[in-house]
This record gives sequence, C-alpha cells and structure tokens, in this order.
Amino acid sequence: MMDKILTKTLQSSRYLAYRSLPISQSSLKILNKNVVNLHTDLQNSKSRQHVLCNKNKYNLSQLQKRSMFIQTQDTPNPNSLKFLPGVKVLEGGGTKDFPNATNAYCSPLAKMLFRIEGVKSVFFGPDFITITKADEDMEWGILKPEIFATIMDFFASGLPILNESQPPPDTQINEDDDEIVQMIKELLDTRIRPTVQEDGGDIVFMGFEEGIVKLKMQGSCTSCPSSVVTLRNGVQNMMQFYIPEVLGVIQVEDETDKVAKKEFEKLEEKLQKSSSNNDNNK
Repeated sequence: MMDKILTKTLQSSRYLAYRSLPISQSSLKILNKNVVNLHTDLQNSKSRQHVLCNKNKYNLSQLQKRSMFIQTQDTPNPNSLKFLPGVKVLEGGGTKDFPNATNAYCSPLAKMLFRIEGVKSVFFGPDFITITKADEDMEWGILKPEIFATIMDFFASGLPILNESQPPPDTQINEDDDEIVQMIKELLDTRIRPTVQEDGGDIVFMGFEEGIVKLKMQGSCTSCPSSVVTLRNGVQNMMQFYIPEVLGVIQVEDETDKVAKKEFEKLEEKLQKSSSNNDNNK
C-alpha cells in the first residue's frame, strides 16, 4: 500500500514540476534528481524486502528440519534399531543396504552414519533407517544421541540421500523371467517384503535353481538370530503353499558381503588380541 502511495506522489510531483509556472532550469534538475533518488530508494527497499522474505522462509525451513521428531522402534535383532525421522527416506518404496562403509560411496547420509564409532551397517527403507551396531556390549543409549544429531543435520543440509540413480529392485518382474520366477517375485513383493520391512530389514531375490529360492537378507535381518527361523517357517512355508514348484528357501551372500565379513572377523581378532595383551601387561 505504501509503495502505491509513494509512486502516485512521485508522479504528481513530476507533473506539477513540469506544469507549474514559473520554474527555473536549475530547480527542475534538482527536482528530477530527487525523483530519481526516490525511485532508487523504492527499488532498493523492495529488493531488501524480497531478500528478507526469502531468508525468513529458509530459516523457517531449516528450523522445521532441525526440530524433527525422530522415533525409534525395536527389531527382532537386538543389535539393530529402526529410526523413523517422520519424512521420506527413499522415494518409490525402495530400499538400500550398506553392509559396510565401503558400500556407502553413493550416499552422503550413509557416510556420515558410518563415521559414528560403533556403527556396523546402515539400511535405508522408504521411511526409516536401520542401524546395526558392531558390538553387543555397546549400549544404544550411547549411540542414539549421535545418530539423532547426524540424521537431523543431514536433513537440514538439503543434500540428496543417494548421489546416483539406483537400479530397479530385484523383485521387479522382467520379460525374460519364466512363470515360476514371476510368481516368486510377485509373492515376495506383495506379501513378504512389506512384513520384513516393518522389522527394519528387507529380502532380496538372488535366484531360483532346481526348486531352491535363493534370498539375501538385508538390514536388521542380516545378523538376526531369528532370520533362519523366519526363512524356514515363514517365507518357505508361504512359498510352498502358493507355489508347489518351490522345494526350499536358502539364504545366500554375494562376494562383497563375504569379503567384508572376513575383514570384519580379522579386525575383531586383532582387537581381542590387543585387549588380552594389555590385560597381561597389567
């Protein structure tokens, strides 16, 4: 409203300056200069208001992200905890597993989480993050505050969860899949995976050979004591009920997981030897 009044005042002043008689050339120059200065001040004022408005919007957005309420949920695996930030983690209902820090090259958030001492693996779901700790003796009460702060700082930064486009899920039905494989994938995607994701994990289809379905456990299911029972009593029974051609279900690991597991076991042995040596020296 003030902008409109000021503009009309400037227009009226300029009109009167040219129409009023008598007026000297020097007075006219001064008046024109004042009009130009007033226009400049008006434009600068609008620019400052625009910048201030955008800044306030940005600060409000940052405040909302930093004040997010993160909930935790227990999983069947006592070494894994499910964190729910209240916002989307992965779009499209996908999942992403990071069994070790080496696999976290494509995710800024996963890299930040692996910098926390005691974090063994990270798993992203559609709306949750599952953290698995390396040491059973390490208390969640020590880890949780740093994990909370890392997740909140990341979402406040505006960085993408993943840096590169991800391949489609392994349960996606392809044209070259035979009828049995299509049925297995559909059953996994519609009946089994949603239940497993509720517990902070996932199941990936790895193959079907000679009646045996090969599956890979992810997230909280990777090192869960009850994962074998889940496969045999849950997944296998359901598979055999709907698909008679399925003779059994087994859990498999890819080469990357095997190498990472060996390296982790070597590290544990070194730490145990170092700890025992220190005790002997005492």
